[in-house]
Amino acid sequence: MLKLKKNYHGLDDSDKKEMLEALGLKESGLDKVIKRSYDLLGLMSFLTAGEPEVRAWTIKKGTKAPQAAGKIHSDIERGFIKAEVVSYDDLIKEGSMVAAKEKGLVRSEGKEYIMQDGDIVLFKFNV
Repeated sequence: MLKLKKNYHGLDDSDKKEMLEALGLKESGLDKVIKRSYDLLGLMSFLTAGEPEVRAWTIKKGTKAPQAAGKIHSDIERGFIKAEVVSYDDLIKEGSMVAAKEKGLVRSEGKEYIMQDGDIVLFKFNV
């Protein structure tokens, strides 16, 4: 039975999945529009993660690591040293940053690194 969320006036996650499966769809129309729009505009996202929050940052495809860091704050771009990077899929597969590091999936990238869609990054900098 489909249930409405009290504040959303939409389906909860399990009901959304059930409805998509019943309709023979893999993703919603809105998800398709967003992905296609990003692609047409030449955009992608990278993520930063820490104690207080996980955040997605939108950048143009082909952006190098220091300029991506500059989307967060100009001081990070100016003082860029390196970026510790793991792919979203690798992090999810391993379950934690510690496990990903133990498997050698966290890379240290320099100023010429071109960001990839779904990178999870910790920028090292000194100002």
